[in-house]
Amino acid sequence: MKYLIVGLGNIGAEYKHTRHNIGFDIVDALANEKEEKFEVDRLAAVARIKHKGRIFVLIKPSTYMNLSGKAVNYWLQTEKINIENLLIVTDDIALEPGSLRMRSKGGHGGHNGLENIIEHLGTQNFTRLRFGIGNDYRRGRQADFVLSQWKSEEKEMLNERIEQATQMVLSFGTAGVARTMNLFNNK
Repeated sequence: MKYLIVGLGNIGAEYKHTRHNIGFDIVDALANEKEEKFEVDRLAAVARIKHKGRIFVLIKPSTYMNLSGKAVNYWLQTEKINIENLLIVTDDIALEPGSLRMRSKGGHGGHNGLENIIEHLGTQNFTRLRFGIGNDYRRGRQADFVLSQWKSEEKEMLNERIEQATQMVLSFGTAGVARTMNLFNNK
């Protein structure tokens, strides 16, 4: 069994470890845990890990957040992975910082990366793991907020929540989306 795990984010040093790049941080943590490295490939940096007889193809699209759909579609086709085995790991301003929610389908909720993926795949029926980044910004300052670094008091919870997210990714592949939601959502 093969799974495509897509961490959403933007390439470039100026975006590293920003709120919007939490998807990159989570797949990085998963690759580090399994002692694998990302290699630059077509439309993405790619790493492959094995867990309980499953192969997880981890990608960090190099297309920038708002054009992530092209990379997702390409890697689904290239790796011959069914959409049921696709997991998008993304930030979410509607959730409190560090909150984790897995859903098997849904709209884009104003997230341009998810909107582009839905457009490229022609469906919103794919699993996503949403990592709360909060919404502590003034009107008209959303872009600045999502591209900002985490506050020092938030950084304390970050490692624990990223670890929780990596466990949810692995559970998605071994236990399935419904069981993973039951085990981890609202915890």
